[in-house]
Amino acid sequence: MNGILPLWKPKGMTSHDCVMRIRRLFGTKKVGHTGTLDPEVEGLLPICIGQATKIVPYLMETNKTYIAEVKLGIATDTEDSGGQIITRKEVSTPPSEQAVKSALQAFKGEVVQVPPMYSAVKVNGKKLYEYARANEPVERPKRKVIIYDILSLPSKKQNKTTFRLKVVCSKGTYIRTLCVDIGKKLGYPAHMSDLIRTETGSFTEEESVTFDTIEETIKNGRQEKLLLPMVRGLQHLKRLSIDEEGMKARILHGQKLSKPDSVVKAEPFIFMFNDQLLAIYQIHPEKPDLIKPVRVFNG
Repeated sequence: MNGILPLWKPKGMTSHDCVMRIRRLFGTKKVGHTGTLDPEVEGLLPICIGQATKIVPYLMETNKTYIAEVKLGIATDTEDSGGQIITRKEVSTPPSEQAVKSALQAFKGEVVQVPPMYSAVKVNGKKLYEYARANEPVERPKRKVIIYDILSLPSKKQNKTTFRLKVVCSKGTYIRTLCVDIGKKLGYPAHMSDLIRTETGSFTEEESVTFDTIEETIKNGRQEKLLLPMVRGLQHLKRLSIDEEGMKARILHGQKLSKPDSVVKAEPFIFMFNDQLLAIYQIHPEKPDLIKPVRVFNG
């Protein structure tokens, strides 16, 4: 089986836990996830199975959509509700809805973030959380991310120190850090008190499946019905079509080809035959008049 399983990851499981469970359920080792979600976070986690594991790096590059909850008045060392409290400040005058909306606009577009200490970002070959656990100081690298859209949502809680956000962002965005920075903009320590990922690339919450659904479907011998086609994970890439002769003679043999006139950017693109994904190609790094395959899929 080859395809993408739009898993709705439950709270309490790591992304690796999900991969291991899918391996057992589908009886295959060729399983990979497409972007880590922390254990306390639930949401969409596309799982690639079979040949689809070849597209994991490309799917990880896609934009993500989150629903986050910001708690004002308390900062934690992990920037979320699971950490130790490091700062408190009474929210005597909660910000108005308009003040929150105005603050959010400052974060739209390109944003510079400093990753949280409790993260897997590596510095000198060592993860930041390893420095944090060893209480070793280290300079954290700044990184640029893009917030494509950010807006406030009605809060589900009956207090004015908590509000919710919908965020559409680029790969590598730390929503925890975004929540902390928004709190600073409003004049308060803050942390992310809840997070749900609702979209990854072209995959949405509405088409996701839970482990209960997966187990029931497999019990009925219909597991293929759960998988979406591999090309769904590459919707963000340019696509070219090729005839059957070219497919059999060249593409599926991973041959280099002359660069088509329609390829002008040094970005990966895909070759299709009808609805079949054949290969991912890119401009040859040393011979710009040629294109070369970076992934080829069996017919």
